[in-house]
Amino acid sequence: MKHLGPVLGFVIIAAIVSLVIFSSKNFNNFSTQSPAQPQATKTQQTSPINNIRISTGAIPNIPFQLPSGFTIHVFASNLGNPRDLEFSPGGTLLVSNPNSNEVLALPDKNSDGVAENKRIVISGENHPHGLAFYNGKLFVADVDKVVRFNWDENSLTATKDKTLFSLPENNDHNNRTIIFDILGKIYISVGSTCNVCIEKSQLSGTILVSDGDDPKVFAKGLRNAPFMAFNPSTKELWATEMGRDYLGDNLPPDEINIIHNNLDYGFPFCYGTKIHDNNLDPSNARNCDNTISPIFEIPAHSAPLGLTFINSSQFLSSWQNDLLVSYHGSWNRSSPIGYKVVHLKVSGNSITSSEDFLTGFISSSATQSSEALGRPVDLIFDSFGNLYLSDDKAGAVYIIQKTP
Repeated sequence: MKHLGPVLGFVIIAAIVSLVIFSSKNFNNFSTQSPAQPQATKTQQTSPINNIRISTGAIPNIPFQLPSGFTIHVFASNLGNPRDLEFSPGGTLLVSNPNSNEVLALPDKNSDGVAENKRIVISGENHPHGLAFYNGKLFVADVDKVVRFNWDENSLTATKDKTLFSLPENNDHNNRTIIFDILGKIYISVGSTCNVCIEKSQLSGTILVSDGDDPKVFAKGLRNAPFMAFNPSTKELWATEMGRDYLGDNLPPDEINIIHNNLDYGFPFCYGTKIHDNNLDPSNARNCDNTISPIFEIPAHSAPLGLTFINSSQFLSSWQNDLLVSYHGSWNRSSPIGYKVVHLKVSGNSITSSEDFLTGFISSSATQSSEALGRPVDLIFDSFGNLYLSDDKAGAVYIIQKTP
């Protein structure tokens, strides 16, 4: 019996070694041969960059070109003329359609980068365009007023609360946009009533400001400042602006301006960098000495619309605080221009360079604006760094993502 201990010990050790070898062999076989999980396709994988699956949406039927490392899919289609984009407090994308007097919700509850459906949340307004949320309520800028709605995220419904104030109505440059600052003040862009003229109302051709009551002029001399955005670094208000027509293919430039209180940005007597409009004022009765020049001039008739600051390093860290701007495209130029989204390099209060980001809306050989396949409008990021873009000609909203 005294020799049984060593023998038994040897047997136990041998059994353990065999078990380890058997387990290791079968573990390796399970890892390499088991059909436990299928391999994900490219359009289903989860991006470590933004924690959302690359969109499963359709590839747009437009030959888009993007920088390497980006992808574009259709987020929602058959939207009519989608314009202003805004996320609700719960993360639902809303889009205005002024031509049909509607505001649509585009929910994506499973976060697959495709809207599940489109839901009409507001109808019957008078050319609703600008959208903004503040303190859980939805604010809508019609052509003739600003209206506040109660918002229900669960049912995706908006019920009218009250009309805050009226705006001067006109049929030219009638897309109003609104934005809130951190103090709750509302800024409203009100385009001019004409191509170029001396306005009858002091509220036309301006950006207005309001605390919820009758608005006041914040800045004037802005022919059509269609979209606005606050610079996250400087907290200043930036806006795109479209120059007047019928001075030829190359004049005047379209603009990006930094908007300050009580300043005059030139319209109707001046354009560009303090250039006097001799056609409107041949006697030179007005001068441009006290007008504000743009911080960036855009080729004439490009028609800049939506602009958004890149404040998400999840999108592209080297572009942090730069701008993306939609050039809607010309309609009365001898050869088309615009029809793209550009990346503008921002340094403080200056724009130091410009490069194309998204092209393909129109062929480089096109001779007529009618040949365009799409026209970009507004841009907005979600909280994950994905970019959404409305196209009011193709009737779509696209999602643009950085690939892993």
